[in-house]
Amino acid sequence: MALNPFFSQGLSSEQNLVQDLINEQLKIYGIDVMYIPRKMIRTDKVLREVQSSKFDDNFIIEAYVNNYEGYAGAGDIMTKFGVSLRDEVTLTISKERFEEFIGPIMASIYNPNLLYNDEDEELVVRPREGDLIYFPLGQRLFEVKFVEHEKPFYQLGKTYVYEVICELFEYEDEIMDTSVAEVDELIKDVTTTLYLIDDDYAQTAVGKVGVTTFGSGYVQKIVLLNDGNGYIEPPLVSISTSPVGVPAANAKAVAITTSIGDAYSIYEVLITNTGYGYTEPPTLTFVSAAGKGSGAIATCIVNDSGLIGISSAYLTNSGKGYFTIPSVTISPTLSGIGSTNAVIAANLINVLGVSTTTNVGIVTLGIRDAGYGYNPEYDDLGRLISPTITISPPSAITNNAGVGTYQYNEIIIGATSGAQARVRDWDINSKQLLVSIVSGEFIRGESIVGSASSASWVVRKYDDFITEDPYAQNDEIENEGIDIIDFTQDNPFGVY
Repeated sequence: MALNPFFSQGLSSEQNLVQDLINEQLKIYGIDVMYIPRKMIRTDKVLREVQSSKFDDNFIIEAYVNNYEGYAGAGDIMTKFGVSLRDEVTLTISKERFEEFIGPIMASIYNPNLLYNDEDEELVVRPREGDLIYFPLGQRLFEVKFVEHEKPFYQLGKTYVYEVICELFEYEDEIMDTSVAEVDELIKDVTTTLYLIDDDYAQTAVGKVGVTTFGSGYVQKIVLLNDGNGYIEPPLVSISTSPVGVPAANAKAVAITTSIGDAYSIYEVLITNTGYGYTEPPTLTFVSAAGKGSGAIATCIVNDSGLIGISSAYLTNSGKGYFTIPSVTISPTLSGIGSTNAVIAANLINVLGVSTTTNVGIVTLGIRDAGYGYNPEYDDLGRLISPTITISPPSAITNNAGVGTYQYNEIIIGATSGAQARVRDWDINSKQLLVSIVSGEFIRGESIVGSASSASWVVRKYDDFITEDPYAQNDEIENEGIDIIDFTQDNPFGVY
C-alpha cells in the first residue's frame, strides 16, 4: 500500500538544514582544494577518445579528506618500466556548493548555447571523470577517476555530497595553463631542456691564405683511392720530404674521417701546406694506432707549371657557434685559359682534435685543390698580396637568431627538422627553454620559431635526460648498467 500521507518523508526545509550543516562541517573540518576542469580540444568521435585536452581554469572549493591513514590505492609499485606511483585520495565535496558555484560555469564551457539540457545536465553540473584536483597538502595533482553521488544513501530523500575518488595524475602532453604557478610548474618534470644561442654567442670565422712563391713543384691536391676501414680516429698523414731539404718545403696534410652506421673510413685528405720543390709526386702513407684503421690509399698530384697557387690556409679568428660545416669562397675567381680555381674546405674540430661534423668546435681550414694561375700582385712594400677568402657565418647569424620572447604553452617549430614542442618555461638570461616534445627531434644549429610569439633562437644543444623525477624514469640506472655489462655479447655473465 502507499505511504502514510500524514507523516513527513523528508521536507525540503529538513533537507536544506542537513545540506547547510554539511556545508558548515566541510568549511570547518575540510581543506581548500583546487578543482581544474578538463577542456577537450580534439576528440575522435569514432573511437570516442580524447586526442588532446587542456586545463586553463581553476576553482577553489572546500573538501573533506576521507583518507585518515595516508593515501589509498596500490601505493608504489615496482614494474618493469620503473617505479609506478598509484596513490589515491578520496574527497567529499558539497553537492550544493559544487552545483551552484562551479556547475554553471562548467555548463557554459561545455554547452554554451544551452546552459542545461536533459542529455548533458548530469555530466556538466557534477564533477567529471578526467578533471583534476590539486591537493595542496601533498602539492600533487590528482585525476578524478570516479564520482559517487549516492553516498550517504538518500538521507531524508536526497543526496548532499559528492564522494570523489582520485588517482595521482599521469601527465600525457595535456596543456596546463591555470595561471597558478604552483600548479603549472608541477608538469615541468616531463620536459626537454633546449639550450639556445643568440648573436652574442655566434661569431663568424676569418681566415687567410698564402701563395706559392718558391717556383714550381708544389702538391696541388691529394686524391683518395681507397677510403679504408676501421678508422675510429683520424690517422696521421705522412708525406715524403721535398728534395729541397728544408722543413718549410715539406708538404703536410690531415685526414678527415667519417662513419656510416658502424663503418668508419677516411672521407678526404686536406692539404695544410702544399710544400715546394717536388720533382715527382711524393709518397703518402697513413699512420694509425694499432687496431684503429687500415687499408686507405691516396696519391699526390704535383703542379710544376711555375704558376702561382695557394700554399696554405689558416685562421685569424676561429669563430664560434658553428654546428654545420661552413662554406669557404675565394677571390679573385679565375677564368683564364691555363688556370684552375683553388678550393678551400672548412671543418669542425672538437677539443680533442678529432675532426667531426657533429661537435661544436673550432673551424679549421684545409686545401682540397691549391689551384694555379693566380697573377702576382704586390703592395707598396713589395710584398705579394694573397687572394682573400670568406667563411660563411654560423646559423645563429644567418637565421637572425636571438629575437623575441617565447610564450608559455605556445608551440615552437624547428625551421629545419620540423619538430614541434610546447613551451613550459623560458629563461632569457640563461637561454634555457623547457619544452614538452610534441613530435620529431630538434637539430642543433637550427632556428626554433614560436608559433604565437614569432620569437626565433638557435638550438645550441638539448638535454632530454630528466633527473628531477627519480621514480618515473630509470634512465640513470639503465645507462649505468650499460657501462658495467656489455649486453651485445651472447652471454654477458660468461659461459658455465
